[in-house]
Amino acid sequence: MRREIRFHMRMTQENAPYDADTRRKIAPVICYPTDTLSAADVPLYQNARARAELVDEVTVQPRDAAAILVPAGHMLRIESIEGAQVGDLNLFAADNLHERFYSGKTRALHGTHVSIGDRLWSQFPYLRPMATIITDSLAWYGIDPYGGSVHDVIGTRCDPYTGNLLSGTQYHHCCHSNLTRALAAHTGIELPEAEVLVHDVLNVFMCTGFTRDTGQYFMKASPVRPGDHIEFFAEIDLRAVLSACPGGDCSAQHSSDVAQCHPLLMQVWKPQEADLKGWVSPPLNGYNRSHGVNT
Repeated sequence: MRREIRFHMRMTQENAPYDADTRRKIAPVICYPTDTLSAADVPLYQNARARAELVDEVTVQPRDAAAILVPAGHMLRIESIEGAQVGDLNLFAADNLHERFYSGKTRALHGTHVSIGDRLWSQFPYLRPMATIITDSLAWYGIDPYGGSVHDVIGTRCDPYTGNLLSGTQYHHCCHSNLTRALAAHTGIELPEAEVLVHDVLNVFMCTGFTRDTGQYFMKASPVRPGDHIEFFAEIDLRAVLSACPGGDCSAQHSSDVAQCHPLLMQVWKPQEADLKGWVSPPLNGYNRSHGVNT
């Protein structure tokens, strides 16, 4: 593989045009400037969190998933409770499973990794904030010397299909399967219906990036420790489904029973109504959905 990469790089350089360096030095432009987005009132949410009361919780077992309802205006807390463990998070509108988290647009708006003040957006045709990150005990990590960071929206989720494609396995406790089972159990729908609703995730606590030489997605040992947590303010009524990844801290591998894995905790916190004065749930996206027909 390395020999093939070196050969490819040599051939690419030999075929480069005379102005290759000039082309490479063209300054980039941000695709989606967010200056016009209404900023989340994070201080309001954080102040409301200070007096909130715990109203529900569920423990996500290792190599499994669980779901919980988070009413609009409540907070969802995900916490590492026993050992270094990453989780794969799906979000759905509680009353409409077709409105679900859109990792690609979240990435385009906020970057490859998210933290305090960033919002998780729903897919077309809804495209509105589903949740806002208000607390992140790993915000200190930043970007490491390898280009890695925490809480990514670039990975998809470990799944049995890729495992079968690469190694012929029939592994049933990867995150895709865990999320499918948990969504089906929580809603009462059948597995095939649940599976097509499972979507690309927020990789909670996972430390990832892209290699600079080959541009490949990498993972490394998560810095998460017991007590570390991330909290979200629910902008709409949510159904949160979380898988405790079979990769554990993802320091070596995933989709196997080899890695040491630990449970994760999901909690729902209800603020005092007076502490959210002025807050309203965001409306659906205002695009008229005509797509240029009969306008």
